Amino acid sequence: MISSVRGTAVHVDADAVVVEVGGVGLHVAVTPQVARGTHLGDDITLHTSLIVREDALSLFGFESREELTVFGLLLGVTGVGPKSALGVLATLTVPQIADAVSADDDAPFRRVSGIGPKTAKLIVVQLAGKIAVTRPAAPGGTDAAPSAAIPSQVVEALVGLGWSERVAIEAVDTVAAEASDADRASVPALLRRTLATLGPARKEPVSG
Repeated sequence: MISSVRGTAVHVDADAVVVEVGGVGLHVAVTPQVARGTHLGDDITLHTSLIVREDALSLFGFESREELTVFGLLLGVTGVGPKSALGVLATLTVPQIADAVSADDDAPFRRVSGIGPKTAKLIVVQLAGKIAVTRPAAPGGTDAAPSAAIPSQVVEALVGLGWSERVAIEAVDTVAAEASDADRASVPALLRRTLATLGPARKEPVSG
C-alpha cells in the first residue's frame, strides 16, 4: 500500500498531478483545489490511497490525513466509487461533510456530480457516527462557533416551504443571534425556532 508520496510536481492537470519520486513519475488523482494550488517544480506531499482494479492501479491524493480517512469511509458506502468519493471531497470540506451527516442532511451530497438521491441518503446513513472532526477552540477556550452550513440549510428548508430567500435569511439571522449554541448547531432546532417566529409560510405573489 502506498500511503503517501513526496516529490516534485512535474505535471499538473485540472484533476491530477504527476509527482516525481526517485526518478519515477506517479500519476495522482486529486481535487481541483489541490491541483490549483500546485505549480510545476513544487515539492509536494500527498496522503494517498492506492485503488487496485483488474485493469489498473490508481492513486488518489489528499493534503491531509483527515481527508484521506473520509475518502476511505466514503468508499465503504454502497454505490460510491473512487471518483465519486473524490468528487465529494472536491465539493465539501471535511467539517461540512461531518455537519451534514450529523444533521442527517443529504442535500449537500445530492449537489455532488454523480451522486444521486439514493446514494446521498446512504452516505448520511452509513457515515453516521464515523466522522470525528478536530475543530479549533474559539478564543477564551470555548468551543468553536457552529458551522455556517447550519443556517444555510435552514434557509434552504424555509425557501422550500414557501418563504422568499430574503425573508428566510433575515429570519434565520435574527433567530440565530438569540439562540443557544446547541440550537445554532442543530438544523431541526434552528428551523423550529425560526418557524415559530415566522408563522405559517406564505408564497409571494408572482408578478406579470
